[in-house]
Amino acid sequence: MITKDHAGLWTDSRYFIQAEQELSESEMELHKLVIPHTAEHLDWIASNLPPQSLVAFDGACFSVGQVRQIAKKFYEKKININSETNLIDIAWENRPSLPLQAIFDLDIQYAGQARTDKISQICDSISGQNCTHHLVTTLDDIAWIFNIRSNDIECNPVSIAYAILAPTGTTLFIDSAKVPTTLKLKFQEEGIYIRPYETIESHLKDLEATAKILVDPKTINNQLYNAIPEECIVKGNTISTLLKAKKNPIEIENIHKAMLKDGIALTKLYRWLEKQIEQSGVSEVELAEKLHLFRKEQGNFFGDSFDAIVGYKGNGAIVHYRAQPDTCATIQKDGILLLDSGGQYFEGTTDITRTVALGTPTAEQKCNFTLVLKGHIGLAQLKFPVGTRGNQMEILARQHLWQHGLNYGHGTGHGVGFFLNVHEGPQSIGSGASGKSAVPLEVGMLTSNEPGFYKTDEYGIRIENLILTVEAEETDFGTFLQFESVTLFPIDQKLIDFSMLTKNEIAWLNDYHAMVEQKLCPHLNEAEQAWMKKQCKKID
Repeated sequence: MITKDHAGLWTDSRYFIQAEQELSESEMELHKLVIPHTAEHLDWIASNLPPQSLVAFDGACFSVGQVRQIAKKFYEKKININSETNLIDIAWENRPSLPLQAIFDLDIQYAGQARTDKISQICDSISGQNCTHHLVTTLDDIAWIFNIRSNDIECNPVSIAYAILAPTGTTLFIDSAKVPTTLKLKFQEEGIYIRPYETIESHLKDLEATAKILVDPKTINNQLYNAIPEECIVKGNTISTLLKAKKNPIEIENIHKAMLKDGIALTKLYRWLEKQIEQSGVSEVELAEKLHLFRKEQGNFFGDSFDAIVGYKGNGAIVHYRAQPDTCATIQKDGILLLDSGGQYFEGTTDITRTVALGTPTAEQKCNFTLVLKGHIGLAQLKFPVGTRGNQMEILARQHLWQHGLNYGHGTGHGVGFFLNVHEGPQSIGSGASGKSAVPLEVGMLTSNEPGFYKTDEYGIRIENLILTVEAEETDFGTFLQFESVTLFPIDQKLIDFSMLTKNEIAWLNDYHAMVEQKLCPHLNEAEQAWMKKQCKKID
């Protein structure tokens, strides 16, 4: 928020350390959110600006839901808003143009379902809700619906576009220069029309008065919403979001292949790291670059699913740390290393965090790591009835830390796309009473399981696997579901205080490591197999 006499950045505990460092020499003041994901910046404005003040923002960057929240908050204080005057556009000189990366057709051997079938399914739902059209504004949904991928946004294989689906015809609003000729012909045969990206507003304004267009207030931006004739609007959810979240059998089969590739790449990386720290050490940046190359060797690799978080010692306590060449640490044979990374493969999206001891860990470090591990196992082992939400299960990941007066400031799990965004809805595992954390987890959903602990300036701990929701059993009390841990890489036993684990927790860890060894070893050379067997040794 920028006023005439104040500039402030509001963020939650994931970014406190990073923000303090990056804002230290600027005039921007850091405001630490007491409760994550809340609108405390709006409260600040309401308290600090006098009545009749005018607050401007870019209506293309705020959803309708957000604008209504702003308007409600400011109405009570007689503060006015303007969503059409974008002051950033005025100040931003030499602004880059929109990217023009070509889209490509994701083969059905990966997607598992033809786009014509997806569109038909969505159109049936449109008709079932007494609508004539459905506007889709979220890029991951558009990529999934049309079985297209691109590289317009770093680490997210999506293309900048809009889509309007209707039983009478489907239109993709995209720069035609991004659509290869062969794909244009396919679209034409399938009844998919291409229109220029910038014509979406005029198209919406010209809707017939009898049209009923389904829009999602949570995702449609305010500028587009205002372009639609009011009598045409029907509010609801983006239909494809839940369909996309529940991975189909072909996607699930491919996800297992992606996890195998990731496990092989990480095996090569950690063996390489062990050799490097015996010599002169390696920088955090170099480690991330090396991991990228090892993943690339696996084939069908499209890129990183996010910039790798390589946090050595105190840097590991910065939850979303990003190493820079001129300031990053050199990893040596002591301390703790936190590595959170992921890849984009045609077979799926990966996201894994491992925390390893490069020297002899302290008793405190082993205790805290084991508390995090107990939480991870507790969530991984959960069996739950259909309809259970993420906010009902998150305590399993935190309870052991809480018993020691400890906690972590981020959510426990986020949805993951299929060769799409590494953070995707509609589900999550967190403490929120509403939103993604209130969405029931369903069969086929891929979610992260990543409790952690962070000690400022000393070390960070996080253990992350991706977990797939699968059927468990039918009982007299209904259908029960459970999680399948699909990530394939060992958890560092040097950091575990085994006296703190129950027999049940040890059994889970042994079973997990047996699975990792059994699936990875056939794809490793003799030396790598020996290393893997040592990492996965059975705990008595």
